[in-house]
Amino acid sequence: MTTRLNSPTPAAVGEKRVIGNVLRGSIGNLVEWYDWYAYAAFTTYFAKSFFPTTDTTAAFLGTAAVFAVGFLMRPLGGWMLGRFADRFGRRSALVLSVTLMAGGSLLIAVTPSYHTIGIAAPILLLTARLIQGLSVGGEYSTSATYLSEVATPGKRGFYSSFQYVTLYGGQLLALGLQLILQAILTEQQLTAWGWRIAFVVGTFAALTVMWLRRGMDESESFQREADENQSENKGERGTLRVLAKYPKEIALVVGLTLGGTVGFYTFATYSQKFLENTAHIPRRQVTIVLFCAILVAACLQPVFGRLSDRIGRRPLLLFFGIGGTLLTVPLMTVMGSTRNPVGAFFLVLAGLVIVAGYTSINAIVKAELFPTKIRAIGVGLPYALTVAIFGGTAELIAQALKSAGHETVFFWYVAGCVLVSLIVYGTMRETSKTSELEKR
Repeated sequence: MTTRLNSPTPAAVGEKRVIGNVLRGSIGNLVEWYDWYAYAAFTTYFAKSFFPTTDTTAAFLGTAAVFAVGFLMRPLGGWMLGRFADRFGRRSALVLSVTLMAGGSLLIAVTPSYHTIGIAAPILLLTARLIQGLSVGGEYSTSATYLSEVATPGKRGFYSSFQYVTLYGGQLLALGLQLILQAILTEQQLTAWGWRIAFVVGTFAALTVMWLRRGMDESESFQREADENQSENKGERGTLRVLAKYPKEIALVVGLTLGGTVGFYTFATYSQKFLENTAHIPRRQVTIVLFCAILVAACLQPVFGRLSDRIGRRPLLLFFGIGGTLLTVPLMTVMGSTRNPVGAFFLVLAGLVIVAGYTSINAIVKAELFPTKIRAIGVGLPYALTVAIFGGTAELIAQALKSAGHETVFFWYVAGCVLVSLIVYGTMRETSKTSELEKR
């Protein structure tokens, strides 16, 4: 009898398959978020193309309003694609979401400026952003569910943290491309037409991922649920009627998300405009500062995620809640008065490290609350509603308060939102111990 000593064990094969699924799912997530954040990264260049004005803050306010309106589509995307994922599979929903993103990016890339087609320009920009909002709303719910379901038990926090690794990665790609374009094009060229390159790149990347995602494995949790129930409950999976049976879980998702989304968008996106428009640090230096800070934050996500597998999710949420409540105002106050790019880097990084207590386990905590038949829409819809109301309006509120001469009020607003979530973190149960993901 011959023994094949070098044959991989079933456990090793299973782990390799998990890693492959996570990587394939994450690549698509990365491209989706690149397309989403390209808008925020290049706002400083195309703002006056769609909202012509001599006042920079007013132009930023116009693009921030479109940014916020785009978030209003995220709940619809969370509902539509979340229901689609719960009924027809995670893979099909992920293919659909990236297809929508490709369409939105292409529309932004080819839309003429206000000087060429007048009011039609901002209307088309808004339309493109609504399509992207629909896509991202569905992408979050489905990718969070997929990564949590395909992860190895005992390592779900680690593997699901890659959702925010790729989310940050998408932002890094957008900022990295911005740095490259800043190096090879003049300021005038970037403002006139160079910013469109970012959306052309996003379009082709999304189309490539659409093709790649067609070869992904379906989640075993979904496949098992579908096989066990087959047609009798297919019409009920992913419906609002079933979701309504989980009011406590819905309230938890809202409470978990509120402070986290405001904190995240404050330090990860608004800080770019804040450092340029308030601290008056040169644009290229601001891009480098944000790129470096986000790179470090991305690397921290799996570290925090793995830590949550060892000590639980709740301690990390409490770390974020306490840190965000007490330190947001001091960090933003000092950041607004700094003129040193190195100091600005450490201030932004400090905010992102605090927020990592939320972002690293954001997906897994919500996925652990809901059973398979309702998980995608349960994770996606209340999350998307909260992000639309609070995350999507964070920059708009900040710009409006600055325009009104009360910028520091925004710092207290962010801290107050985090405080609300801290109360939720202090009263909730440890989800890793009662996880629906481990139930068969």
